[in-house]
Parts: sequence; C-alpha cells; structure tokens
Amino acid sequence: MLHMDMDAFFASVEQLDHPEWRGKPVIVGGDPSRRGVVSTCSYEARAFGVHSAMPSAQAARLCPDAIWVSSNFGRYGEMSRAVRNILSRVTPDVEPTSIDEAYLDVTPGTSGEHPVVIAERIQEQVDALGVSCSIGVASCKTVAKIASDHKKPHGITVVWPGEEAAFLAPLLVGVLPGVGKSTGDRLARIGIRRLGELAAMDDATAREVLGRFGPDLTARARGIDPRRVQYERDPKSVSNEHTFSVDVREREEVERALSGLVTHVAARLRKAGLSARTLTVKLRYADFSTPTVQRTIDVATDLEDEMLPVALTLLRSAWSPGAGLRLIGFGTSGFEEAAVQLDLFASSAQDDARPQRKALAEGLDAVKKRFGEDAIRRGVDRSHDKNGPDTQPL
Repeated sequence: MLHMDMDAFFASVEQLDHPEWRGKPVIVGGDPSRRGVVSTCSYEARAFGVHSAMPSAQAARLCPDAIWVSSNFGRYGEMSRAVRNILSRVTPDVEPTSIDEAYLDVTPGTSGEHPVVIAERIQEQVDALGVSCSIGVASCKTVAKIASDHKKPHGITVVWPGEEAAFLAPLLVGVLPGVGKSTGDRLARIGIRRLGELAAMDDATAREVLGRFGPDLTARARGIDPRRVQYERDPKSVSNEHTFSVDVREREEVERALSGLVTHVAARLRKAGLSARTLTVKLRYADFSTPTVQRTIDVATDLEDEMLPVALTLLRSAWSPGAGLRLIGFGTSGFEEAAVQLDLFASSAQDDARPQRKALAEGLDAVKKRFGEDAIRRGVDRSHDKNGPDTQPL
C-alpha cells in the first residue's frame, strides 16, 4: 500500500506559477487585516514558525516579508488531476482522499514491480510537473499514511512487513488518524501518550476509555488495518470534494470551491458519456457532522451551467455564512446516456439553444485538455476571482 501526500501543495503550485517566488516564504490564506487564517504555506514560511490554521495576523508578525496569496481552487484542481493521471497509470486501484493525497494498492505480483520502485517513479513524475510529494510504503493504509509524513518534504519512507508495530510505537498518539485533540487529551489523562502505549491497551479498556471505536484504534496503533483501497471501475456516482485546510466561514470562498467542484464533475460526466439526474451537495462542519442534501431534476444533464444553480440552492438550504465548514463535496448519480434536453426550469427557447451550449462545453473540454485548465475559462468562473491574488509583501 502506498500513501502519496503532496508537499505544501497550494503554496508549491503558487511558486511553480510564479518562479520569482521560489525560495521565498509564500502563505496561502486569508487577509491578515481581516481576521483571516493560514490555509497552507511554503517550507520557507514554515521556517519562521508559520503553520496551517494559524491566525493570519500572527503569521504576518512571524514572517513580515511573506508573499500572501488567495486560494485558487481551479488551478489547484488542475494540478491535482495531473497528479492523479500519474497515479492511474501505475494502477487502477487508486483512492483519492483529498485534493492532495491518495492511497494506491501496488501489491507485489499485480504489476511485477517492487512497490518501492513504483514509489520512486511516482515521485520522479510528480517532480516533472514542478511540484513534489512524499510517499509512505507499508502493508496497510494506517501505516502508509503515517509514514508519508515521516520525511517531508520529498521523502519516501518504507515500513517493511513485520516492522509496523516497532515503527509506530515511539510516535505520539496524535499522528494516528482518528485521534484528535479531545481523544489525545483523554488518553493523556490516563498516561498514554505514545502509540506503543495505546497498542498495549486491551479491548475492554479501550472500549471503556474511547467508546465503541476504541478497539479499532488500538489495533491500528499496532499496525493492523484490514481496509482496502476503495475504488469503483463502474461507478454508481461521480463526485468530487474539497477539504479546507482550515474551517471556512465566508460565502464567497465556499461558493467558489463548490463552483470548481461542479465544473470538474461535469467534465468527468461528459468524458464518460453520462448525464445525471440526482445532484448532491455534501458538507462537513467544524464539529464533524456531515449532512448531505440532494435534488433529482426532471431531465438528466452533464452541463455545469445547469447543475451549478441547483448546487448553490442546495448549499444555501443547508449552510449559512459564519458556520465553519471543513469540507464541501458535489456528487451526481442517477445516470443516463448524455441528455439532449434542458432541465425542468428551461424555456423552449433555451431548449433550442442547448445543443450549442453542449457543443461549447465539449469545446472547452478539448481546449483545456490540450492547453491546461486556465487556458480558457467561463465568465462565471472569472466572477469569483475578485482582483486576483494579493501578492504584495507585508
């Protein structure tokens, strides 16, 4: 099992697109004068003590010469898809978990190559894109994920079969996926701070201290994780989601992220020759509650300008600005072959124009495939850009 994690992804993309920023501290995040927060930052900024989720004002004090940039989700999505194309050429068994990380099943014997050789090739090909990644190689998801963070940036960490428990034992419990601050505090109160100590806990005690998921956490602390890569060769749904590095509360940023997701999903539908009748918006709040809202339209569609108004309506029915969001997703299901009519809100005049709009969308797909996502963009996408990123040093 491999876990690939991009290094300071958003900041690295900005440095790629702006060569003059390479080697300089770059911070992607909210305006320091408006109580913003850091989304991510380059390793040059991290040397000053800046990190994700830090208040922007504090980051500006620590690193006064930083270059500040607003999030550009469209561009980050383009680079993410380029990376995923590399992964899909290695194996069909790829499970993307966010815009900048994914699991791959590269079990020896499947491709005839050693997993470490595959990891090295992935890293080289990602390097060629102008960004970098770190990779964990292990026998299960949990260990691979922890290993991918072990030698950042641009590291490959291999945990050989049989060495999982020894690798995990000295690490702090907080590195284990599923152990947040509250769980870590609960464990600390009973003297458990390292994964080796958690691994030694019996199931009964684990259930008493941590609830019904306790035995699962202790098993994973020992390096036992039977979960396989989740993928669908014949998908029942097409979806995409974005995990924010910090909780987002502003309407413009949330709607911009949703617009990018809708555009990406619509392009995937057209590529597959599918149209969808059921549209779903998924939200994850700061308290980790994860509601979904959906609507089934009368006529299937594969066009973003037909899906986005429905998606925005769904978003506004389930979320109000000010409520912290950790994640937003957009999904489609109820597939049919590519639709030839407009949705239920269409007038007959619009119906007549739909073939032209369909041809326009497919033309945009072709241009983007050849020249990149930013080669041509719709006006609706530009409307979210404001005045572009603020790149003035503070």
